[in-house]
Amino acid sequence: MTTKEKGYVREDGRKNNELRSPIKAEVGIIPNADGSAMFQIGKTIALAAVYGPKKMHPQHSQDPEKGTLRCTYNMNSFSVEERIRPGPSRRSTEISKITEWALEPVLMLDKFPNMVVDVHINIIQADAGTRCAGINAAAMALAHAGIPMKDMVSSISVGKIDKTLVLDLDKYEDSEFKDGEGSTDIPVSITHAGEITHLQLDGKISKEQLMEVIEMAKEACGKIYEIQKKALKEAIK
Repeated sequence: MTTKEKGYVREDGRKNNELRSPIKAEVGIIPNADGSAMFQIGKTIALAAVYGPKKMHPQHSQDPEKGTLRCTYNMNSFSVEERIRPGPSRRSTEISKITEWALEPVLMLDKFPNMVVDVHINIIQADAGTRCAGINAAAMALAHAGIPMKDMVSSISVGKIDKTLVLDLDKYEDSEFKDGEGSTDIPVSITHAGEITHLQLDGKISKEQLMEVIEMAKEACGKIYEIQKKALKEAIK
């Protein structure tokens, strides 16, 4: 599949601004966690479990002014067709830190000095967009755990293939055009109020198209937020 002058035609038949389906969300899936959630978009499935707030150890890592958010992202070895090496990697370490940055702005960690909130994210099935799915699951799990939050965070990726912007890349699009000239991957995390808490840019893009990316992401995150909210409300019932 190639890009054409009339525009890029997606392999799965989706419109360029269309999310993958199905999109599913559920909370309370891990009984022994303080909060937990599952988020699925297309074939990508992320699980998140929250433990805490609890006393931070070692003691020298404690912050007397506020609590600490500590995220651990992991792709299970069976999550992809070709078995990956288990354990932490440079990529998982990077995404763990990015997840913390995406979620910290909405958490009221000042209520938990010297404490830590641990969030463990496991990707059990991967078909691109795993960091965004992990952030969506983690945000729901934190809310389910009762961690005070100013807002909910939703996350999605926008890609630029040649000159065409496409929402929510699947594995085929992510791998087929990853090293192509003009290809760009832009994961974005946005609060319900519209504040961007995380944006990564891998590639080249004009200022005008970047503004368009943000609008596409905001609209998509609005739809994801409604699914997250519904899952949390159902858990309360």
